[in-house]
Amino acid sequence: MKVVAINGSARKEGNTARLIGTVLQELEKESIETEVVNLSGKEIRGCTACMKCWKNKDARCAAHKDFLNKCLEKMTHADGIILGSPTYFANVSTEMKALIDRAGMVGLANDFLYRRKVGAGVVAVRRGGAIHVFNSLNHFFFINQMVVPGSIYWNMGTGLEKGEVEKDEEGLKTMQVLGENMAWLLKKLNA
Repeated sequence: MKVVAINGSARKEGNTARLIGTVLQELEKESIETEVVNLSGKEIRGCTACMKCWKNKDARCAAHKDFLNKCLEKMTHADGIILGSPTYFANVSTEMKALIDRAGMVGLANDFLYRRKVGAGVVAVRRGGAIHVFNSLNHFFFINQMVVPGSIYWNMGTGLEKGEVEKDEEGLKTMQVLGENMAWLLKKLNA
């Protein structure tokens, strides 16, 4: 089994990465292979609504000159997908929004590519707006017929400066339990 985590933060090693890492540690304890894909520094553009994915049905985006198709390939071959985003003005990062829009469109156009995969959203926040980000990530999972595990709280951790999220004990515990629940669910679905 494999889980790919896509970090939508502009900070490659920031708070979003630290939260994702906590989830991945729990998955690795259960012998689940993990991989992190960072959108930081990568070119990824929004959907142009060309609708070629509906015509081509090749599990790829026709706008192939950026980083998206590399993400699609990893998402398609994974058993689980984690989408992590910082909170930018009460929403996901621009890069994560581009991924959600385009990967979502390709997934729907190709008979629900991510159907019954396990999906989990991870949110880093300074103070407010995280619930909207969490909902946006979950909307991607739900419309793609994915299975979403829960945790002891909504999947978020608080902190502004790099590493500050490590002071959020409840946030880290939430990520730990999310990883445990995701591992359990993956094993049940793949039994």
